[in-house]
Amino acid sequence: MSAFPSRDRPRLAWLTAVAFLLALDQLSKAWFASTIALGSAVEVTTWFNLVHVLNTGAAFSLLADAGGWQRVFFIAVGFAVVVPITFVSLARRVDPLERVAGALLVAGGSGNLIDRMVSGAVTDFLDLHWRGLHWPAFNLADVFIVLAVGVWILMSFRPTKATSGSAP
Repeated sequence: MSAFPSRDRPRLAWLTAVAFLLALDQLSKAWFASTIALGSAVEVTTWFNLVHVLNTGAAFSLLADAGGWQRVFFIAVGFAVVVPITFVSLARRVDPLERVAGALLVAGGSGNLIDRMVSGAVTDFLDLHWRGLHWPAFNLADVFIVLAVGVWILMSFRPTKATSGSAP
């Protein structure tokens, strides 16, 4: 048995990480939704606000005004992403860094998926801005998804392992 339980039981560690991140996302959304009135903002710094907005669209409010059909579409896309990545992440021979990326993506995707299924919109509460220009509001699930993509991009720069018997 190693000093790191995640090495002995990577699937359990992965499920625990997903559960923790998902809980963090859902609890933060619930807290901000109950603390800040819908459509309001609380200035934290000159470049950062805490807000309470609902996004019926995807990233950058894509398709937010599509008339309602996008809810079912985004739920289907969420399942189409979360389910296969869950299976791959729980597979026996998965690189540990790829499992980290998978946990981040599954937690983030599931967090936003839960919002869409329950209320039809994703609760966003983080608002970055500079000189009147606001980045679209986002939440922890979005942060997890971006971090997952970043991990996968970094992994793409790693040299591949040569297989024995391969041609030069």
